[in-house]
Amino acid sequence: MVITNNDLLDMDQRYRGNLINAIHGFKSANLIATVSKNGVSNVALFSSVIHLGANPPLIGFIQRPVNVQRDTYENIIATGSYTINHVHSSFYPNAHATSARFDKSVSEFKACKLTEEYLENFPAPYVGESMIKIGMTYEASYPIPLNNTILIAGSVQVIHINDNLVADDGDINLNQANDVCISGLYTYHKPVKLAKLPYAKAINTPT
Repeated sequence: MVITNNDLLDMDQRYRGNLINAIHGFKSANLIATVSKNGVSNVALFSSVIHLGANPPLIGFIQRPVNVQRDTYENIIATGSYTINHVHSSFYPNAHATSARFDKSVSEFKACKLTEEYLENFPAPYVGESMIKIGMTYEASYPIPLNNTILIAGSVQVIHINDNLVADDGDINLNQANDVCISGLYTYHKPVKLAKLPYAKAINTPT
């Protein structure tokens, strides 16, 4: 099969959306949790969380166009704080349910039966079911004019993680955490670790 750009533009919108959301492979599954200035908590599933840098520690995510109600974005801009919480196999259906449209007055924590958890006076809630939780401070927004999305950049303030998941070198055992990943829009997978390879050097390339 060969699919050109013109073919893509001529496709049914839903088919094209499924195809392009799947074509670049597996994506991480994270719940981003916030609270409004009025005290209404919000939690939403994102598959666009990305590493921006380790020094300083920065994480980003892509925010869809804000021409409609986007509680996560509005709460982050208003309060400056949010959390990123890994999704595990034990509760991925609940995480998926947060993608539905809820009224601003409704907390997805309650509607989707997730635990709203506050730790060490951090202003934004965490997801109690998650074993890997990251407290974030909003740093900057970078609009992407091509499709009116926004890259949100934040700095890591605190990490809460089960001790047994962190190796001596700082690597994290995501399989032991039962992390799930996403392909396309609605398909969930449990990844399997193949191997941990040594740091790549030109003298160690495969023969």
